[in-house]
Order: sequence, then C-alpha cells, then structure tokens
Amino acid sequence: MAPMLRLYNTLTGAKEAFAPIDPDHVRFYACGPTVYDAAHIGNARPIIVFDLLFRLLRHLYGSAHVTYARNVTDVDDKINARAAERGITIRELTDGTLAQFHGDVRDLGVLSPEDVNRPGERPCFIEPRATDHIAEMVTMIDGLVRSGHAYVAADHVLFDVPSMPEYGQLSKRPLDEMEAGARVEVAPYKRSPLDFVLWKPAKPGEPAWPSPAGIAAPGRPGWHIECSAMSAKHLGQTFDIHAGGIDLIFPHHENEVAQSRCCFGTGVMANVWLHNGFLQVEGEKMSKSLGNFITIRDVLKDWPGEVVRLTMLRTQYRQPIDWTLRGLEESSRVLERWYNAAGDEPAAGDVPGSVVDALCDDLNTPAAINELHRLSGGPEAQPGALRAGANLFGFLMRTRSDREQDQVAASGIDVPAVEALIAERRAARAAKDWAASDRARDALAALGVAVKDNKDGTTTWTVAR
Repeated sequence: MAPMLRLYNTLTGAKEAFAPIDPDHVRFYACGPTVYDAAHIGNARPIIVFDLLFRLLRHLYGSAHVTYARNVTDVDDKINARAAERGITIRELTDGTLAQFHGDVRDLGVLSPEDVNRPGERPCFIEPRATDHIAEMVTMIDGLVRSGHAYVAADHVLFDVPSMPEYGQLSKRPLDEMEAGARVEVAPYKRSPLDFVLWKPAKPGEPAWPSPAGIAAPGRPGWHIECSAMSAKHLGQTFDIHAGGIDLIFPHHENEVAQSRCCFGTGVMANVWLHNGFLQVEGEKMSKSLGNFITIRDVLKDWPGEVVRLTMLRTQYRQPIDWTLRGLEESSRVLERWYNAAGDEPAAGDVPGSVVDALCDDLNTPAAINELHRLSGGPEAQPGALRAGANLFGFLMRTRSDREQDQVAASGIDVPAVEALIAERRAARAAKDWAASDRARDALAALGVAVKDNKDGTTTWTVAR
C-alpha cells in the first residue's frame, strides 16, 4: 500500500491527507527568485525544501504525473532600479542574475528542468518568467475590470478588495483590522486603503508594455498578478499545491488568491498552501546592517553544497531555522559518516519505507534523517538502503571513491608526493623509527592530508578539512 502524504495547509490551519485534483496529474507551484541580485541563504531555504517535495511527489506519483512550476520574477521596482544604476536593460540584468542563481542552486543539489524533463514527454518542471507572460496578465486584468473586481484610476488598475468578502482567509486577518493598519500614506486614487496595484504606469526609461483596460499610456504589471497569470497558464485555474516562504502569506499570496478566484470564479486558487519558516543567522535576523548577510555564493566558497543542503533540511521546514557555523560543521561530520558507511555500494532498488513514511508526514526531515542514521551504522546498517534513502534527499549521489577523487582534484594536492610520504612513513613504522614516522605524518598534514592506519596494516588517506 502506498504511503499517505499529509501536508500542513496554511489555508485550513491543519495537517491534511493530500489528494490531487486529478489523480493522474499533481500540479505544484512555488514562488521563485526575484532576479535583481545574488540570492541569499534565506532564499535558498524554500528552493531546497520544495525541491525535496518535488522529489517526493515524483517518487510517490511518478515523474510523468507531476508538474512543478517555479517562477522567475524578472520585472519589478528593484530590478528596474538596479538595471538603471548599471546602465543596462532589465533583460541583461536578469539573464545574468538568473544564470548565477541557476549555478548556485545546482551546487546545492537542486534539480533543474534539464535534469528531469524528457523529449517527447510533458515537462514536469517549468520555470516561467514574468516578462514572457504579460499577455496573460493583461487578459486577467481586463477580466477583473469587466467583472467589477478592479477599477482604473490615474492610469493604474487596482484590485477592489472590498468586492471580495472572503479576502483575508489565507492570512487569517480580519478586513477591518487590515484597513486600520493600511491607512498610512494611502494613494489618493485608491477607493479603499487595502486596494492593491494590478498595473501601473511606467516611468521614463522603464520597461513598458501596452496597458489593459483602455489605458493609453504604456505600463507594467504589479507583482501579485504575475504569479496568478503564470500559475493559471501552466497549472490551471485551480491546482493542487502553492508554496513559498512564510513572509509571502500576506500580502502576496493573499492577493494572488483574490485575483485568481475573482477572475476565474473559483472557490480556491490552490487546495494546499505550504509555507516554510524564517531563517536567522547565529540567532539574529539576517541583514546587511548587522554584517551577517550571506549569499549562497558566499557560503559555497567555504562549504560544499551538500553540507549546505543538509544543514537546511535538518530542521523541519515549517520551523524557524538558526543558521550557524556549528550547524554546518555538524552536517559535514554527518555526511562524512554516511559516505563512509555507504562506501561504493550501489543504491538499493527501493527507498526504505521508513524514510518515505517520515517525509510523507509533512516533510518531517528530522525523522527521515534519523532513519538514515539508523541505516548508517550498528546492527541495522544497510549501505544500499542508506544510499537509496539519501538519494531521495539529494545526498550521496557519488560513491565514496568518486567523492574522495573529487576532493583531491579540488584541493590541488600533489598525489605522487603524498604517496611517497606514505611509503616513507610505512617504512619508518616497519623499522620502528617513530620519529621518522611522525615527521612523515607532519609533512602529510602540512600538505592538507589526513592518514588512517587500518587493522590490516594498510594506510588510507583523505583530504583534511
């Protein structure tokens, strides 16, 4: 019997059994990067978490029966300002930033469309860009104006929040409280302080497109309409799962729900809403002013992507995570143990049921990782099962030997010199010349090499961290 996937649904505030709308096609959307600057480790958390969910869904339903859409926001105020500052077009800026993002997350073991999509089959991983979906946004906005859920004012199109009585269901915020909190610096053209922008006029020099709703001046979309248009095009007017960081619940996801439901006349936009918790650095909020702002590229200079990935997944996704040096060091030690335990053993044919069951409990990664620990040592050690379970996570994708070779190649260590010193040390030990043996060990340590003397008389070596 297949395990039952249960997910915590922000919309209902409860953990629920997951059942796709179409049993043969799971549709899953996650808010992706805004590509104006290098992604930071806070951005990496949802990317890694929802990559794991994508892997789990493919395992449970088969890759041909899952579609994952992770969007790219490539037009907004920050992008426009950064492009103008550098004197380049927004496409030049976003293409370069997106390429860096792809490189960074690939190093974190995150799947890409190229990894999973197969010629002649329906793509199971889509990465839509906002600027490629302007026509769909304009069509949605025109429909909202016609239905009375949006209006034109001062060359803006705004969503009329009071026209949707259920606004606030996702974030659990009463309408009157939101109105009271929104009355600071309200634009004079708004009917209600809660009304939000669907379309805005473009400033001189900004990218612009023909406007909807009969507006003569060119303009550009607001942020919220972008995800509504992209998800509807690629996943349908109602789909299974919508995911993102907890900071997106309000206003971004609340506004997505309002736009989509009012445009299409549906009861929900997505059946399940998932949100990952906040990330702090050494107990403090990450910010440039505190000097603890860390990009993915920064952390990858000092730590392998696999270590970063495990550090993210050792905490269950809905809980806050404290990003610490100690946590990275512990993840490094864990992976070393797992690689040694799995050795060069191939993955077993089936992923251990205990690992799958833990992940099916709302992505309970700590429990699943405990199962990997159990399989890695002691009387229950099973190297093939360990590798199969770790592979589902995106770990242990190489054998121990391949990993060691990669570490040696990356270190630039002079292998013949190491082998000569090991031979010298072996001869000194055989002659009981302990001083010469210690000198050889010290010389190896100076080269960045750690040696281990085995019970059978052989000596192995690895790159020292």
